[in-house]
Amino acid sequence: MKKVFFVDFDGTITKVDTCAAMVEAFAREGWEEINSQWEKKLLSTRDCANMTFKLFRAGLSEIKSLMETMEIDEYFEEFLTVCRTMDYSVYVLSDGYDYCIETVFKKYGIDISYYANRMIYNNGFKIDCPHQNSSCGNCGVCKTGLMSKLKGDANQVIYIGDGYSDTCPALNADLVFAKGILYNFCLEKGVKVIQYDSFKDIVRLVCNGI
Repeated sequence: MKKVFFVDFDGTITKVDTCAAMVEAFAREGWEEINSQWEKKLLSTRDCANMTFKLFRAGLSEIKSLMETMEIDEYFEEFLTVCRTMDYSVYVLSDGYDYCIETVFKKYGIDISYYANRMIYNNGFKIDCPHQNSSCGNCGVCKTGLMSKLKGDANQVIYIGDGYSDTCPALNADLVFAKGILYNFCLEKGVKVIQYDSFKDIVRLVCNGI
């Protein structure tokens, strides 16, 4: 069976959410309420990000330094190797920022296709959302739309994630590997889901044919 994997970035590939790490390190008071409104889907990713960026006390060099301290799941690179060996496609879909992903992947020498929001710096940060669904507008990156475009002739679409921006794509996958908020969401919605702690669990299952 031909499989395609779509993988969230923040808190899934990385051990911590890089967006949350930036906010906690550099944002002034007020970001908690903004984030709460986003979690309740009262704010879009674009509006949430741009409002939060106005609270930042940092430049690009500070962001880079922080991102270079980020760690990834110890078994993610093994997961990529297994997928390449079995000729399974892997795409990273993130409602976070391209600069964060680029910096972390460069640190680990990872070369993989990814889709994310653009973080733009010009005497202050702002967000551009080239993969947004104009008919919805909730997320900056429409993961469900990208999955439909990128799945090709795969017989099985598998999604791996953990958070709020993963709920929609999880509903449109054949199988979900989930933890945290996403796992509970899948249970509530009756989505076919397997709970995991790290990519070690996923590697074992993929090697055994899931």
